[in-house]
Amino acid sequence: MADNFESDITKFIKQYKDEHPGTEERQRQGRGLLWDKTLDTDLLDGFRKAKVPQKPYVYSSNS
Repeated sequence: MADNFESDITKFIKQYKDEHPGTEERQRQGRGLLWDKTLDTDLLDGFRKAKVPQKPYVYSSNS
Protein backbone atom coordinates (compact mmCIF):
# COMPACT_ATOMS: atom_id res chain seq x y z
CA MET A 1 0.00 0.00 0.00
CA ALA A 2 1.06 3.55 -0.56
CA ASP A 3 2.29 5.55 2.43
CA ASN A 4 -0.40 8.17 1.90
CA PHE A 5 -3.32 5.72 1.72
CA GLU A 6 -6.21 6.26 4.15
CA SER A 7 -9.11 3.87 4.40
CA ASP A 8 -12.69 5.09 4.26
CA ILE A 9 -13.06 4.29 7.96
CA THR A 10 -10.01 6.39 8.88
CA LYS A 11 -11.35 9.28 6.81
CA PHE A 12 -14.75 8.96 8.48
CA ILE A 13 -13.25 8.96 11.98
CA LYS A 14 -11.09 12.02 11.23
CA GLN A 15 -14.07 13.85 9.76
CA TYR A 16 -16.26 12.90 12.72
CA LYS A 17 -13.68 14.16 15.22
CA ASP A 18 -13.35 17.43 13.29
CA GLU A 19 -17.12 17.91 13.32
CA HIS A 20 -17.56 16.80 16.96
CA PRO A 21 -14.84 18.35 19.10
CA GLY A 22 -14.50 16.80 22.52
CA THR A 23 -15.16 13.26 21.30
CA GLU A 24 -11.87 11.91 22.62
CA GLU A 25 -12.41 13.55 26.01
CA ARG A 26 -15.88 11.97 26.29
CA GLN A 27 -14.35 8.62 25.35
CA ARG A 28 -11.79 8.98 28.16
CA GLN A 29 -14.54 9.87 30.63
CA GLY A 30 -16.58 6.83 29.57
CA ARG A 31 -13.57 4.58 29.91
CA GLY A 32 -13.01 5.97 33.38
CA LEU A 33 -16.55 5.07 34.37
CA LEU A 34 -16.34 1.48 33.19
CA TRP A 35 -12.73 0.32 33.08
CA ASP A 36 -10.23 2.41 34.99
CA LYS A 37 -11.00 1.11 38.47
CA THR A 38 -8.83 0.11 41.37
CA LEU A 39 -9.58 -3.41 42.51
CA ASP A 40 -10.00 -4.54 46.10
CA THR A 41 -7.79 -7.63 46.15
CA ASP A 42 -9.21 -8.84 49.50
CA LEU A 43 -12.74 -8.72 48.11
CA LEU A 44 -11.69 -10.54 44.93
CA ASP A 45 -9.93 -13.19 46.98
CA GLY A 46 -13.12 -13.71 49.00
CA PHE A 47 -15.14 -14.13 45.80
CA ARG A 48 -12.71 -16.73 44.52
CA LYS A 49 -12.78 -18.68 47.78
CA ALA A 50 -16.59 -18.63 47.92
CA LYS A 51 -16.98 -20.01 44.40
CA VAL A 52 -18.86 -23.32 44.29
CA PRO A 53 -17.58 -25.93 41.82
CA GLN A 54 -19.99 -26.52 38.96
CA LYS A 55 -20.67 -29.83 37.27
CA PRO A 56 -19.36 -30.00 33.69
CA TYR A 57 -22.81 -29.93 32.08
CA VAL A 58 -25.40 -28.19 34.20
CA TYR A 59 -28.38 -28.90 31.95
CA SER A 60 -28.13 -32.66 32.24
CA SER A 61 -31.12 -34.34 33.85
CA ASN A 62 -28.83 -37.03 35.33
CA SER A 63 -27.69 -35.91 38.76
